[in-house]
Amino acid sequence: MINARFYKDKKGNIRKFTIKGHANYAKRGNDIVCAAVSALAQTTLLSIVKVCGVEENQINYIVEEKTGFLEVELPIDLDNSTLEKTQIVLETLKLGINSIIEIYPEYVKLENGEV
Repeated sequence: MINARFYKDKKGNIRKFTIKGHANYAKRGNDIVCAAVSALAQTTLLSIVKVCGVEENQINYIVEEKTGFLEVELPIDLDNSTLEKTQIVLETLKLGINSIIEIYPEYVKLENGEV
């Protein structure tokens, strides 16, 4: 199962997300659930850098392809405009994962946490 977790700060802003595991919907290379979540997560990380303008070296992120682990944490000192952009991107990721859960609830789980 894929476990996605979003961490919000005290102001309600998503500051970090983790995605762990494999869906095991199908064999490796044919798993559409894993592919969908991976595409959303990778696009989110790229969008934070390319669209929102956060410097890649400011983002704390870990990628472990074999174990299906991705962790992305935003820098604390983002200006309000950049933070607002990142929130749109991160909420879009959350929306996408929820839409996958609607179709494949036994393969993906979404949780919320605090930083």
